[in-house]
Amino acid sequence: MTDFTLPGFDLDAFVRATLAEDLGSGGDITSQAVIPADARFDGVMNSRDAIAVAGLPIAERFFRALDPAMTIEILVEEGAQVAPGTPLMRLSGNARAMLTAERSALNSVQHLSGIATMTRHYVDALAGTGAVLLDTRKTIPGLRILEKYATRMGGATNHRMGLWDAAMIKDNHVAVAGSVEEAVRRAVAAGIATIIVEVDRVDQVAPALEAGATHLLLDNMAPDQLREAVAVVGGRVPTEASGGVTLDTIGAIGATGVTYVSVGRLTQSAPAADIGLDFALA
Repeated sequence: MTDFTLPGFDLDAFVRATLAEDLGSGGDITSQAVIPADARFDGVMNSRDAIAVAGLPIAERFFRALDPAMTIEILVEEGAQVAPGTPLMRLSGNARAMLTAERSALNSVQHLSGIATMTRHYVDALAGTGAVLLDTRKTIPGLRILEKYATRMGGATNHRMGLWDAAMIKDNHVAVAGSVEEAVRRAVAAGIATIIVEVDRVDQVAPALEAGATHLLLDNMAPDQLREAVAVVGGRVPTEASGGVTLDTIGAIGATGVTYVSVGRLTQSAPAADIGLDFALA
């Protein structure tokens, strides 16, 4: 079995829960009725589109959960960009087990490869600007570590795994605190090392910096506003452009001199990759 772990994520528990959801109390009644218990199948998992690959070791874990003796060969590396028709995995084992695990395995690798593929498109569109692509916390509940793994496979950098690893002062925090400066001062007083402050006007930049911001999120600013904000910052802290970023606009946004561009749609809106598992009698 491939030695694959994600720190902070219990992959075995995820596999058990996902299979239990699909099997319910009756199990795979179709395979039990149609497939002899000792039948064996060979299978090949193929990419049907050009994709960036993510999640094959996770798919492997689903198959092995039902047939530990299954022979599985992963044919491409995680993060690889492959052409349509590329074989991704070969399998040989108990037919019932393979058919029962198929949907859970494919759902996982299709979803994660879809995220990695969209991420790669954004990375490519940002290339040459000097800016770095970040993901966000806009993830499916319970799948954040998996989905952020997929953005890494697509070439992005993970940003804020949760509420615990950095302060993020946004407009609602400012509204309650009374001002950007007061909100930042309170975070500084709490001893928080990384204080990210969202600003949507250039005139908020200097007060946020003077109060102790260590990172500025420049929200929904046009390129000319971003250039102005970057000039005010003068390299004192990292700057991050965010909000409404698309493949058509990310190049111009990255060219403004910002340190980072963050894109929520990487995990929020990526379509599943088209990947199939084709079976043939061994």
